[in-house]
Amino acid sequence: MPGHEAENRQRMSLLRSTAVVSAMTTLSRILGLVRDMVFARVFGAEAGTDAFFIAFKIPNFLRRLFAEGAFSQAFVPVLTEYKTHRQREEVSELIRHTAGTLAGVLFVITVLAVLAAPILTMLFAPGFIDEPQRFTLTADMLRITFPYLLFISLTALMGSVLNCYGRFAVPAFTPVLLNVVLISVALWVAPHFERPVVALAWGVFIAGVAQLLFQLPFVLRLGLLRWPRWGWRDSGVRRIGKLMLPAIFGSSVAQVNLLFDTIIASFLVAGSVSWLYYSDRLVEFPLGVFGIALATVILPSLSQKHADADPAAFSRTLDWALRWVLLIGAPAMLGLALLAGPLLVTLFNYGEFDGHDVGMSRLSLVAYSLGLLGFIAVKVLAPGYYARQDTRTPVRIGIIAMLANMGLNLLFVLPMVWLDMPGPHSGLALATSCAAFLNAGLLYRGLRRDGVLRPRPGWGRLFAQVALAGAAMLGLLWWGAGGLEVWQARDASARVGWLLFWVLAGGGFYFLALLLVGVRPRQFFRVSRDHEA
Repeated sequence: MPGHEAENRQRMSLLRSTAVVSAMTTLSRILGLVRDMVFARVFGAEAGTDAFFIAFKIPNFLRRLFAEGAFSQAFVPVLTEYKTHRQREEVSELIRHTAGTLAGVLFVITVLAVLAAPILTMLFAPGFIDEPQRFTLTADMLRITFPYLLFISLTALMGSVLNCYGRFAVPAFTPVLLNVVLISVALWVAPHFERPVVALAWGVFIAGVAQLLFQLPFVLRLGLLRWPRWGWRDSGVRRIGKLMLPAIFGSSVAQVNLLFDTIIASFLVAGSVSWLYYSDRLVEFPLGVFGIALATVILPSLSQKHADADPAAFSRTLDWALRWVLLIGAPAMLGLALLAGPLLVTLFNYGEFDGHDVGMSRLSLVAYSLGLLGFIAVKVLAPGYYARQDTRTPVRIGIIAMLANMGLNLLFVLPMVWLDMPGPHSGLALATSCAAFLNAGLLYRGLRRDGVLRPRPGWGRLFAQVALAGAAMLGLLWWGAGGLEVWQARDASARVGWLLFWVLAGGGFYFLALLLVGVRPRQFFRVSRDHEA
């Protein structure tokens, strides 16, 4: 059928774009792991490092709300509609007014945040109040890192424009610059500072400027970028604003949950913030390489299908994306949980980051990894709402998920503290994972209830096939990976070699098992007839 052939070609285009974004994101994540290895080796997990992570987490958290979260989710559907139904000059005016308005609002927020850095530190890390040196250091570094929010939000605007016009590689590559700058600063600049960790704060500031300047020439080539101008009265900007306000919360529930973790962790033993940070970084690797890459690519596609008034193709695209979530997310979740110890030993167990830090980080990494499938599912399900310019429903669902996370934080952490059990910070990670599955489940139910998502046949069989293949992979890794003492006895090169071997062996064994239980690649590369799996 001609319609199906066109959709098959579009799926292949989506896969190619996802592969490009994944490749660039993989490079960024690898450098991010190198960055964290350098941090662990040079600074360890101590009070100064905790202070930097808080000072970086605050603008980074807001970045995910304003930049990658609410703004992109609101801007891309409106920009796609303009691109489809309006003249090129109107598209240019929308970009111009949006950039000017966003820059103006964030400039005011940045100035206020720099002036109120101690207050923000109290709000985000109340556990530091009784430690004047750590509190003051955090506030001082926050004044340096907060302008990153302004630079990276404008970078996200440019990246959204490039994505809407099919230029996915440049925005996906841009985060590499942050890692390169921070690695360079940690190794060669920090030793010259009286308090070396403060150099990292300046590295964040410099990286924000570098990422913005890097994308500018590519957007200029599209011929759509003009000097930004305040444009709150522009109808398109107002629509983006109305969509963005509720989406600030709804699209970033996972980040809000992680922030609550940090606040509570600030009351726990020194090192808890760092242990959660390193664990979260490892979970972010598969989430970014696959989950965020897939979500980045399907949002413009879903927005285009909504603009074209094609609900059937909209549903098929969501269903197709969710099958990829299960196919890739499930083994990533299982493998990350089982290889948590070897990963931490290989990447971070050097210098100041000792065996105790490995053990504590392992507890939270296992807990976070159990929620990986939920984290990825949320990233893919949310565009099903945002592409239709519905930001209210994810807000309602997000409130439920966040309240559940808060309750679970208390339920899991307080008994561990009272009973003096090791690693109460892991209870925070487990609560976040549970909240992610609740969030994903409610998003899925809403799409089904509204008739937006109509799953095609074969899901039951696919669940069984993935479960069998995942069990086979777990068996292989359980048998061959070995205990922590084995990994700690090896030198760095041997650790890296064996980790790569078991990651590739586990992945290869999983896909071989999928073939043996009847999964065929063609199921995921083309539109199937309704009776096919």
